[in-house]
Amino acid sequence: MTEAQSHFQSGDAVRLDPKHYQVEYENDRLRVLRVRFGPNEKSVMHRHPVGVVVVLSDCDFRTYLPHGQSRNIVGKSGQVVGFDEPFEHLPENLSAKPFEAIFVELKDQASPRKNLGRYQGGADTVW
Repeated sequence: MTEAQSHFQSGDAVRLDPKHYQVEYENDRLRVLRVRFGPNEKSVMHRHPVGVVVVLSDCDFRTYLPHGQSRNIVGKSGQVVGFDEPFEHLPENLSAKPFEAIFVELKDQASPRKNLGRYQGGADTVW
């Protein structure tokens, strides 16, 4: 297990919040999570490694960050959002509608490539 894998296992979304994060596929290089939130549901603080999110349904979220900060996120179905750095957050669905996404987490984070997605900004992008 790499240092990055060990770091994220302690704050792993699937382990800490299996209601909202389920493993769909996993191998030695990546893990694919299905993310599902019901209306107005909130997660717990957890971590994600470098990866890509494919948004499957429109969303209106607030994500709480360490040290008391928060950011609002508005996303559209079909959006692809890349994360070049690991991050920690506690997401909350502010909508009265359910939310679904696919999160592809990379296990080997030694050399992430930058800006591969087509996401161009808008609301804050930290999930």
